[in-house]
Amino acid sequence: MGDYSDHAKKSFQDSNTGAGAGSNTRKKVDVTFDLASADRVAGKAQPKKAASSSTSKAQAIASLAAADTVTAETAAAGGQNAASQAVATPAAASATSSNLVLGRGIDVGTANLVSSGQDSSGNVHINIQRNAFIDIDCDDYTRNMLTRLNVQYVVVNGKMVVVGDPAFELANIFNRDTRRPMKHGMISPDENDALPIERMLLENLLGQPSQAGEACYFSIPAEPIDADMNVVYHQGIFGGMLKSLGYTPKPLIEGHAVVFSELSEDDFTGIGISCGGGMFNVCVAYKSIPALSFSTTRGGDWIDRNVANVLGISSSRACGLKEKGINLANPQGREQEAVQIYYRNLISYTLQNIKERFENSSDMPAFPAPVSIVCSGGTSLIEGFIEVFQEEYDKINFPLEIKEIRHAEDPLYSVSKGCLVAALSEGC
Repeated sequence: MGDYSDHAKKSFQDSNTGAGAGSNTRKKVDVTFDLASADRVAGKAQPKKAASSSTSKAQAIASLAAADTVTAETAAAGGQNAASQAVATPAAASATSSNLVLGRGIDVGTANLVSSGQDSSGNVHINIQRNAFIDIDCDDYTRNMLTRLNVQYVVVNGKMVVVGDPAFELANIFNRDTRRPMKHGMISPDENDALPIERMLLENLLGQPSQAGEACYFSIPAEPIDADMNVVYHQGIFGGMLKSLGYTPKPLIEGHAVVFSELSEDDFTGIGISCGGGMFNVCVAYKSIPALSFSTTRGGDWIDRNVANVLGISSSRACGLKEKGINLANPQGREQEAVQIYYRNLISYTLQNIKERFENSSDMPAFPAPVSIVCSGGTSLIEGFIEVFQEEYDKINFPLEIKEIRHAEDPLYSVSKGCLVAALSEGC
């Protein structure tokens, strides 16, 4: 574990020096929170699935579910998101709001923000940004270092603020925790700078609407079952931010978005689970209608905090340990075993809660055939996740017959894609 700081430092330098084919030069911004000055940066592209626009919900869902090409881009503040490195990303041109058809989707996650839109050629464009920031003393040395490394920053309240992936890498170098605008899947009450930072990130990701009032579906968590909190304030805050950018905001529960995105071949019947940084969101749906939706306040951050606790390291370093490469089905050494123990506990906790709520519900529909469990989200990307999930499922008497447990086709983009399906279905 002692070499992780060096690994992070080298990764940070490699990803920000502009070396190599297809690299992009990021612009530095030194402003007193002038949102217009926070330039968007062209990122990486990822061939995935094509989609054609449609005017009915069924057509829109089927269109995106059977797609051919998706372009993934890393949004402003640069850097390649660690989770997005799971798939090769050849360089491609970034889409602008002006050539996207009407209707946008955005996954508002604790760990990542992911926006999606469809261009006039039928390609789906994905922008992704790590939902984190770090503040650094505003001095000439640090300013020159960030400039030399092509790292974008803004000045907020006399501090230089670095957002996105570079913030995560800097936190590992300096053995600090990143700051999060969100906590447990909702806007953080502990961060005074959360709202202006989050608004800046949203503007960088989405840009301006193609026309005033363009529909933008954004993900919200279902009501949590293990915390005394509700989503009313969170939904209102993000709805207000999107409205101030010129969009018509429309909320969609995360697990329901996974169903829209991943279960078209099953008549939108099954279980969608969004495995996020702050929460796990679950939706049991029958023919696209949610029969059961809930969230828990345990997610990737919960794993990081507990691993950091038992290993005596920072949460950012614990997160970096996960992303450096671990196979949950075959952990090596004390550190990897700690990660596996907490992953296994979280998966078991989620399955037990689905089981209990399903059994205690009096109006659950009858499912005539076995259904699928589809897992999406950055926390599910770790190698061996599905194997461990299957092992924990086999330990309990689950109330539904399950035909398969699988990953979403694009786990990191699934919720955003489901939100886009909903937006395109309006035919706006």
